[in-house]
Amino acid sequence: MTDTLFGVELPPRRGFSVPIQVVEQGGITAWLVEDHSVPVVSLAWAWPQGAAADPVGKEGLASISAAMLSEGAGDLDNVGFADALRDEGIDLSFSGGRDSFEGSFRTLTDALPEAVRLAQLAMTRPRLDAEALGRVRARALLASRQSLETPAGLARRAFWEAGFPGFSAGRLSTPDSINAITQEDIRACLAAQVTRGRLLVAASGAIDAAGLRRLLGELFGALPEGTLAATPPLPALASFGITQRPKAAPQSTLVFGQDGLLPIDPGWESFQVALRILAGGGFTSRLMKSVREERGLTYGIGAGLDLLFGRAIVVGQVQTANASVGEVWNLIRAAWREMAANGPTEAEVADALAFLGGSLPLQFTDSRRTANLLLNLRQTGRAPEWLAGRPARLAAIDRTKVAEAAARVLKPDGLVLAVAGEPVGL
Repeated sequence: MTDTLFGVELPPRRGFSVPIQVVEQGGITAWLVEDHSVPVVSLAWAWPQGAAADPVGKEGLASISAAMLSEGAGDLDNVGFADALRDEGIDLSFSGGRDSFEGSFRTLTDALPEAVRLAQLAMTRPRLDAEALGRVRARALLASRQSLETPAGLARRAFWEAGFPGFSAGRLSTPDSINAITQEDIRACLAAQVTRGRLLVAASGAIDAAGLRRLLGELFGALPEGTLAATPPLPALASFGITQRPKAAPQSTLVFGQDGLLPIDPGWESFQVALRILAGGGFTSRLMKSVREERGLTYGIGAGLDLLFGRAIVVGQVQTANASVGEVWNLIRAAWREMAANGPTEAEVADALAFLGGSLPLQFTDSRRTANLLLNLRQTGRAPEWLAGRPARLAAIDRTKVAEAAARVLKPDGLVLAVAGEPVGL
């Protein structure tokens, strides 16, 4: 496809890729995109499990445990640790997600030794002071209560609970579960999670393979071997139809979805195009045109792929007046049905492909984004060659392939809905 600017034909876009080096040290493998244009290094690493290993009744344990890693370590209390990071301009963080436990830092090359020292200290000698735990717990309680007090929070919670009953993906934290977490629980969680077992690492910036190899040994060499148990695969999204959570509010929040395709599926890019046209293209998507532009029923509506536990879930969200809920739900299903039955137009496919191809370089605009993208590729089972082959795969997509992917994956009768508010018309 040839682009135009003010009526002037532009040359075709060239394919884009980045060279990925695979670096190994002490049984740990890292992917590296080397870039010395600015003196910055970003590192991202992750283990599987995360909240998937939270005991029943102590949901939120992985998240709180991760937060505690940056609340003081070794001889540094939380203030001293924060000051040490700030003095060197180091951005260090840890997080406990639904199916992963992650760490990352970004630093100037001059401060790289200190970034490694502080990150290693946090992982091997966290203080877990009672005062710091109180602050972390208070933040977690606030977030949990907010998710139980707003239509948006209630709808998202209802979607995952109904979609995966009895599975860790459907067990979200509550004030009771957060209050039940003890220092001993956190120590046990970190001891099991922060090891060299099943560790994935990605790096980007002003560091070469030899430098990264030394870094891997210094940062992770002192971690115990560890053998993380395999996380059970996520079952298919339950066909729960419609579930409702009452909440007095002028608007309701709808969270809707179905099973999707994983990036390792040969049809993933074609389905990505179909989903962008249907629900993910901002003001250009069919749902936005139908629900907002033509009828004024919402400020925004969209859907995308959520990848977790080795499965892809299409998840969308919209807020609308209570009286419009039934109409909006019918419009969503109608758009789903039309795309599944008839596919996209040639123009829609061309626009979506231009966006997907043109936006790829923007994901590598800084070292942190690059390291996080590399880590995500690893977490979703993609090989280094996957990224290099993406431009060619996008170029091979046409309307027929997108229509086939839409017909294969989109299930209008299988869409499920969680709604919170005082909906009318369902």
